[in-house]
Amino acid sequence: MRNFKLALLGTGFISDFYTGTLHGQRSGDRVHIVYSRTEAKAKEFARKWEIPEWTTDIHEAVGHPAIDAVLVGLPNHRHLEAVKLAAEAGRAVLCTKPLGRTAAEAREMLEAVERAGVFHGYLEDLVYTHKTLKALKFVRNGALGDILWVRSRETHPGPHSDWFWNKELSGGGAIVDMGCHCIEIGRNFIGKDVRPVEVMCWADTQVKPIEAEDHGIGLVKYDNGAIGQFEVSWNFRGGMDLRDEVSGTDGTIRMDHFLRTGFEIFTATGESGYVAEKAESQTGWLFPVGDEVGALGYDNMFLDMFNSLEKGEAPREDFYDGYVVNAIIDAAYRSAASKKWEKVNLEIWRGQKNAGKRDNLTEYDEGHWLVKKEKLPNAVVKLILKEKSTGKIIQREIRAEDS
Repeated sequence: MRNFKLALLGTGFISDFYTGTLHGQRSGDRVHIVYSRTEAKAKEFARKWEIPEWTTDIHEAVGHPAIDAVLVGLPNHRHLEAVKLAAEAGRAVLCTKPLGRTAAEAREMLEAVERAGVFHGYLEDLVYTHKTLKALKFVRNGALGDILWVRSRETHPGPHSDWFWNKELSGGGAIVDMGCHCIEIGRNFIGKDVRPVEVMCWADTQVKPIEAEDHGIGLVKYDNGAIGQFEVSWNFRGGMDLRDEVSGTDGTIRMDHFLRTGFEIFTATGESGYVAEKAESQTGWLFPVGDEVGALGYDNMFLDMFNSLEKGEAPREDFYDGYVVNAIIDAAYRSAASKKWEKVNLEIWRGQKNAGKRDNLTEYDEGHWLVKKEKLPNAVVKLILKEKSTGKIIQREIRAEDS
């Protein structure tokens, strides 16, 4: 197993998660040099994580002769600059979510890395959670039948740093910050080769004194008739709530990733240490997370990234995925403004040309379609049927032993 040396760009909250995961997982992968705009932050971060070198010069970090890859953990408005520098230097590059503030920025990054022929990974951690990966195996093995609907929710009291709240720097509000997670979770379950075609979205600024939206709900319609639903908010009180639901013709999956995970503590005196990301209280009922790295998917994400880099293969999530997500987010913002369904504009599409809506009708007999079959308390089975010839809905009751 090859051990990689990394240049980490950024010393914010996400960089702590990334470095903690990297230094604790494969044992050999290490951040070799860290970049920050301020000397004090660079030095302190390097000291905390025992990183050999630090710098306030981004070119020095990207061009360092000892490194194998660049890890971008910078604010959204600096992703394009960092990725282009890495591509020009011929470096493998991993970038945090969202890839760009807009699809145009994301496309520019995608074209830069593909033109340079360098490895590129999109760090969408929430599609790598242990629960999600197991759920995806059920789906791909046919346990749920055809996927009809995916609902993904991420809500919390708001992000950590000032730039998130600046629409110009971040590209938007809660939708670009967290909707990117929810959208890509939906794509994974519905099928990343199925084209997203249009979006209906509501967004508003309900609580926070900002220009961007602090709450958004959207529907993403796919070419095969499936629907992805996202719910995001910076106004949720009580910590961070991450939930996913997947519904298919033959089954359903429901997952709680954070907040309600079966780990609960009550304390009257208060917990002086760290409880969980975005926890709002130190007393009363608290909901710690036993393994945040695993619950948020960071461990599996970096395992995939570096195993793929080592093998010369594309990871599960790359810059093309980030570009598609940004295109969907663009449509969501247009819809929030127009109050109409808005087309997803994908100038680059590499999936199915025309998936087509699936025919999920179930035949009961030669003359009828089955609408529903239900066993009643008296052991009678009720059938709701549709006559093929007339279209009329009828019902029948039969004995359970005859069903």
